[in-house]
Amino acid sequence: MNLIYVGSVANTHGLKGEIRIISQFKFKDSAFRVSNKLYIRGDELTITSYRRHKEYDMVTFDGFNSIEDVLIYKGESVYVDKDTLEYNGYLKEDLIGLDVYNKDILMGKVVDVLSTSVQEILVIENGKKHMVPNVSEFVKKIDLDNNSIYIEYIKGLVNED
Repeated sequence: MNLIYVGSVANTHGLKGEIRIISQFKFKDSAFRVSNKLYIRGDELTITSYRRHKEYDMVTFDGFNSIEDVLIYKGESVYVDKDTLEYNGYLKEDLIGLDVYNKDILMGKVVDVLSTSVQEILVIENGKKHMVPNVSEFVKKIDLDNNSIYIEYIKGLVNED
């Protein structure tokens, strides 16, 4: 099993065992499908319903019918098995560890991917840490098969101090 973080339980909702998940996961439709499994506190939970409400992902689980059943999950991290997801593209977890090149020059490795409300930021390390927005103006190619990312360098893009 390959668990990946998809969000955290912000709170319960109502009295019938629904929880509010706050998530910036980009493949929510795949992660929060009915009958899919989520993992919270090591517990495997089967989704029985899913809906969006404001900025929250609202989920109920099989066998959980009251607020008392789900209160233990408040504030906990939520995970999904990556192997159960259906998606086109890549997850930010797929980018960590990839080599980053500007033309043929190795710039470093991706050590983290930060999510903002606007875009992802690649954190690249080669003794120094550089932050590069994961947008087409800078990131020209992501090659998962060859464990490489190709960027287009412009003055000021990386930390030169």
